[in-house]
Amino acid sequence: MKANKLFPIEKIASTLVLSACVGFIAPTAINANPVAEAAAVAGLPDFTELVEKSGPAVVNIRTTEKVQLNQNGTSAEDEQMQEFFRRFFGTPMPTPKQQPTPKGRKQTPQQQEEEVPRGVGSGFIISQDGYVLTNAHVVDGASEVYVKLTDKREFKAKVIGADRRTDVAVLKIDSSKLPRVTIGDSDKIKAGEWVIAIGSPFDLDNTVTAGIISAKARDTGDYLPLIQTDVAVNPGNSGGPLINMRGEVIGVNSQIYSRSGGYMGISFAIPIDEAMRVVDQLKSAGKVVRGYLGVERIDVPKDIAEGLGLAKAQGALIQRVMPGSPAEKAGIEVGDVIQKVNGVAIDRAVDLNRVVGDIKPGGKATVTVWRKGGAKDIIITVAEADAEKTPVKTGKQKAEPATNVFGLTITDLTEAQKRDAHVSGGVILETAEGGAARAGLQAGDIITRIFNTDIKDAKEFAAVMAKVDQKKPLLLLVKRGDVSKFVAVRPTNQ
Repeated sequence: MKANKLFPIEKIASTLVLSACVGFIAPTAINANPVAEAAAVAGLPDFTELVEKSGPAVVNIRTTEKVQLNQNGTSAEDEQMQEFFRRFFGTPMPTPKQQPTPKGRKQTPQQQEEEVPRGVGSGFIISQDGYVLTNAHVVDGASEVYVKLTDKREFKAKVIGADRRTDVAVLKIDSSKLPRVTIGDSDKIKAGEWVIAIGSPFDLDNTVTAGIISAKARDTGDYLPLIQTDVAVNPGNSGGPLINMRGEVIGVNSQIYSRSGGYMGISFAIPIDEAMRVVDQLKSAGKVVRGYLGVERIDVPKDIAEGLGLAKAQGALIQRVMPGSPAEKAGIEVGDVIQKVNGVAIDRAVDLNRVVGDIKPGGKATVTVWRKGGAKDIIITVAEADAEKTPVKTGKQKAEPATNVFGLTITDLTEAQKRDAHVSGGVILETAEGGAARAGLQAGDIITRIFNTDIKDAKEFAAVMAKVDQKKPLLLLVKRGDVSKFVAVRPTNQ
């Protein structure tokens, strides 16, 4: 049993013997000092009022997706299982009975759809008119989203908007006078204070867990420093509220650190201040607009800081400047160390994305860089982050569907690259992330075909990608060196 791994058998035996002795020798000693016992209990935090106050505003979210069925009423997954039965058992897997075709009517092939459960998560109501806050990954890829309240009412929800970079989504249900949570101030939280989480771990509605804030700002993403806690969070808790002892929501439970897939003592929540900024943009525009410079950066290593003459190892060291980007146009160079943006200090590389992301596209930014032993101010006109993924006239074209879903960023091949690779067309991988990286693809690979369609250039690549089912694996013919092979790339979120 797992208990034997967690507790040595000697300790278990000692505990059992001690309990038996106490029960036999002095049964009345259990309540010998009720005043002391009451004082001890009074010293522990009591979460009952918090749960009664906030619990009704916490919701269960379930999602479904529509699966395409074939003529025989089976999905692609069923066909794969049938092939498994044929190969390993020599017999076909039983299939659903076909409905007979009425006499005199021809049987025509048709696509059927079936709505199947996709996943469960949590959320919480932020306004009485039905706006619900949750994680973007809870609703990502769903065909339908359903919100269930603690009073057992269930509503079909509309996804107002979702932002993958911050993992925040806003839903709307058609109701009024709903219970709602109280929004707190995540800037005022302190490590060590008690917090609770309410959600639906493993689809168990309104489960309450408690713990403390372990750290205020952990850098686990490009745009948000997350709150670290030791509150038990498991699959299904995603999107639920993190609540302080004043009954205020100070975070949105989002991630866990785990080697097993379950809770291992470390969980992370999105600070509510940051989440509500995203909520405001999603409600007004359906998307989040961010500023973009167009650089790749890393933290400044201590030895490099000393070599450059920096007093401290702070800032963002520029390793690459994207062609045609705002940074290139303004004169940012590889080797520059960005120290400030509009007077805001950049301590680490991750700070650059956050500070620039908050600048309105089209606005001017004063960027202070350390170059060749001295500081220099450079004025940059900030662009919109997502706008840089659309095709540009320089031949460096990126395909939006691939970048977002499969982790591919591609560009056109030059004539020299075509000659060296002995190909007449195709596109070259600029970066491979997410699903593409997991499939073994890497920068420099050449993609010549998507499924059965040959690819001539980036424009053709984007056109084909716009038509593929982005929830299913993508089949690519990839050339690396003198070898070409097919590679199946799963969507990043699978």
